[in-house]
Amino acid sequence: MSSPSKPPMRDALVEAAFRLFLERGYEQTTVEDIVTLAGVGRRSFFRYFPSKEGVVFPDHERRLAEVTGFLAAGGEGEDPVARVCEAVRLVLRLYTDNPVFSVQRYRLTKEVPGLRAYELSVVWRYERTFAGHLRERLADRPDGALRADVIAAAVVAAHNNVLRSWLRSGGEGDAGAAADRALAYVREAFGDGADRGDERDEDVVVVVSRRGAPMWRVVREIESALGPGERLPDRP
Repeated sequence: MSSPSKPPMRDALVEAAFRLFLERGYEQTTVEDIVTLAGVGRRSFFRYFPSKEGVVFPDHERRLAEVTGFLAAGGEGEDPVARVCEAVRLVLRLYTDNPVFSVQRYRLTKEVPGLRAYELSVVWRYERTFAGHLRERLADRPDGALRADVIAAAVVAAHNNVLRSWLRSGGEGDAGAAADRALAYVREAFGDGADRGDERDEDVVVVVSRRGAPMWRVVREIESALGPGERLPDRP
């Protein structure tokens, strides 16, 4: 009977790191401890991760590249807000595809301020990627750069609200459905057709007239209500 194959070196390092973090604590675990348990050399660790913090967030560099490619593949006629909303789902799936690991990392990050700061820097990079895409697509609109930054922040806020609720629950529930609801708010507020700041709703004029009044009098009353210079169109 053949023995099970070993996990790839990168996965072995992540597995060893989290085993030690849970047993000893993050601060008490060194890179030397991780490579010793994984059975590899120190150089191998830094081939995959820039620091000990990096092993806690092992997949974000790859996912950021995927998100960037997904955004770039969008068509010119596509709603850019909808595209960004779809892109942030790729980030959410990075967590939901491995709930046990994600919940462990969430609990660890809550305990270690340095990891929280590192996580915020990761979130900022996603937000800047979204904003950069939106700035390109909204460049011809009034306040395009401002709109892009606001929308990117809203998308990230919606994602983070869903993700944190899911993580606090221990990875229970349908995070995808919750994301649908949260991102629907963003699309309703900022998507194509939602923002028409340079257009005003048409005025509604209500005129009360006596029953049986001649039509010419009703028309005169309507034109009077419309104001100077406003007339109803002539009938064909």
